[in-house]
Amino acid sequence: MQHLYNELQKRQVLSIMISRRILRIKIMQLLYAYFQQTEAPLDKFEKELFFSIQKTYDLYHYLLLLIIEIADYANSRIEIAKQKKIPSREDLNPNTKFVNNQVINMLRSNRQLCQYLNNTKLTWVNTPEIIKKLHNHIRMNEYFKEYMEDQETGFEQDKRLVIDIYTHDVVNFEGMYQILEEQSIYWNDEVEFVISMIAKTIKGFRKEDGDEAKLLTLFKNTEDREFAKTLFRKTVLRSNEYSQLIESYTENWDVDRIAFVDFLILEMAITEAVEFTSIPTRVTINEYIEIAKFYSTEKSGIFINGLLDKIFRHLKDEQVIKKAGRGLIGEV
Repeated sequence: MQHLYNELQKRQVLSIMISRRILRIKIMQLLYAYFQQTEAPLDKFEKELFFSIQKTYDLYHYLLLLIIEIADYANSRIEIAKQKKIPSREDLNPNTKFVNNQVINMLRSNRQLCQYLNNTKLTWVNTPEIIKKLHNHIRMNEYFKEYMEDQETGFEQDKRLVIDIYTHDVVNFEGMYQILEEQSIYWNDEVEFVISMIAKTIKGFRKEDGDEAKLLTLFKNTEDREFAKTLFRKTVLRSNEYSQLIESYTENWDVDRIAFVDFLILEMAITEAVEFTSIPTRVTINEYIEIAKFYSTEKSGIFINGLLDKIFRHLKDEQVIKKAGRGLIGEV
């Protein structure tokens, strides 16, 4: 996986947890399930949508706890070594730079994190083996060795190490995804996204924040919550209408051979373009192209790009798509 830290340097740190893209993905997944159960009540799936979003927030806190558990394991190794019958000089004078990492200690005492973990009872206590394996893997990496050997210490250095551990090791660690999936079916394909959010969180820490350092909030405001609810509900309610519209633009295609996921993505994109006047159509198209690349076929992105461009032009001509707001008036 591409190193997330370099990408973070180019972007402004966000104050919200759930991005619009992850909302779109979760809505697509719920729509897929909904249309497989023709008699399922819509309200049930709306509740499922927001429960799924909350589980992503759980994973965020759960993975923040992970680095604390790794540091605690490292500290326990130090204490055990001191208790040897004949301890070595290194055993008696251990390198404690990692276990005293300022950022990890900030997380350990962070009020928001402690309260959330206490309320949800999230814990790694039943998976000690993954902590041990991950610790042993991390300490063999060159970036970690260089950190431990560097005589200088500093908050920014500590911050960089924690981000490196998440973006180099946690995200790629063998067995991590399986363990998370065993604990929650909602966590099977969200690890990379959540780790990118954790990296943004750590990047925003300041030494003076102490135990009041801010974690990301679930939603920026009620607008994002309404975005999710409206996009899901309106896509369902206008599915037949938009399905017919899509078919009218695919007359040279065998409709039965178009992937069902592609149909869902197209219907969602049309719904978003029509319902949300402040979102530029190019943003909508780009978002669903990226989702299609990951969740559908290799050629889906090109197909969706071309089709949406034609459909959106038609809907603008018909005044069905109207955009308003700064920089959106007269959008073409």
